Amino acid sequence: MKFYSTNSPSLKVDFKEAVFNSFPLDKGLYMPEDIPKLEELFIQNIEKYSLQEIAFEIARTLLTGSIPDTDLRLLIEDAINFPAPIVKLGDNTYVLELFHGPSLAFKDFGARFMSRVMSYYLRQDEKLLDILVATSGDTGGAVALGFLGVPGTRVTILYPEGKVSEIQELQLTTNDQNIRALAVKGTFDDCQALVKQAFTDPELSNTLRLTSANSINIARLIPQTFYYFNAFAQLKREGRSDVVFSVPSGNFGNIAAGLLAWKMGLPVKQFLAATNVNDTVPVFLKTGEFKPKASVQTYSNAMDVGDPSNWIRIMELFKGDINLLKQLVTGYSYTDAQTVDAMDIIGKRYGYVACPHTAIAWMALEDWFKQNPDDVVEGVFLSTAHPCKFPEVIPQEVSSLLTIPEQVTGLKSKQAVYDTIEPDFETFKSFLLAGN
Repeated sequence: MKFYSTNSPSLKVDFKEAVFNSFPLDKGLYMPEDIPKLEELFIQNIEKYSLQEIAFEIARTLLTGSIPDTDLRLLIEDAINFPAPIVKLGDNTYVLELFHGPSLAFKDFGARFMSRVMSYYLRQDEKLLDILVATSGDTGGAVALGFLGVPGTRVTILYPEGKVSEIQELQLTTNDQNIRALAVKGTFDDCQALVKQAFTDPELSNTLRLTSANSINIARLIPQTFYYFNAFAQLKREGRSDVVFSVPSGNFGNIAAGLLAWKMGLPVKQFLAATNVNDTVPVFLKTGEFKPKASVQTYSNAMDVGDPSNWIRIMELFKGDINLLKQLVTGYSYTDAQTVDAMDIIGKRYGYVACPHTAIAWMALEDWFKQNPDDVVEGVFLSTAHPCKFPEVIPQEVSSLLTIPEQVTGLKSKQAVYDTIEPDFETFKSFLLAGN
């Protein structure tokens, strides 16, 4: 399988190059040259397969020989070694729990798969691989744990100072070894801009071997398709199949993966792009105008993105057919006050604790049901992070239901180590070169 740049379709590379040179010099994003469909018989019988078996079939079909089947199967079994269950809350309402990996966030799917792919391709005599990642919350922790101790790699994580939760910051700053953290005095968009500029800087490109662990890397996107197919398989085991997915959306990699799954043959009636007040995409879906704007800090900090990078991939999947896109994707946005109210309702109605991102996805699903009362479908809203990461936001009456995982209690005894920089590229560049 070849991968092309969205800005230069004639520029095609193999999977290995797309993974290591994740951001083409033309500033596009890599996409698969062809999007193959899974065999119809496999989808018809998908309920018979485990998550790991489903993941292998998707990756084998999409990567077509980039990694031998035997090695690919072992890689997936190592990377995706935790569950992604759907939990029934109401008659036709389910939550897809994606926080059972080591960093307690859905980003573990992409980060662990990508780290294993890179480790597979790396040779010990090759130049040190410098991995850059901007995070608004959960990506950094997942990447840190995914790459911790991986030979031949060094990870630099940029996060907006004061704009991630305490637990998220500890996950970024307490790893040591080959993991470095930078607190940027700005927003996530500033962090993302610094990372993108680094890839187009000639001196850095000539001195360091740079790659990205953000969702701009195609190796992050592919494994996120796994849990959509797996959720469908779990519904089929219950004799249900018509499904609407409500997806908390920030940089739009998560819903882009869902749409990629749809292109590969996953039957989906509707996708809901659920955002906070950083509503660039919901506004576009209503007006047809895509106007990036400065991000605003909210309780659902992983979604505080004003210019989502992966939107270009979604447009590419639809080949510019805006009408078809609007038919399949509906946008919703909510305030912090609405988010807190939703967490309170979910807790009291179902005895379930949802993180703020999850609560936003639930609200979108509830609103879609109200707007489409005659549609008989199953609604699945994605829970992207364990609620323990956001104790200061959870309503007091609901917080008594919260269980704190052991890995979180252990974090608080560790020493945080990080540097602080202004959102200035020359400062960031000097930091990278000084560590060479």
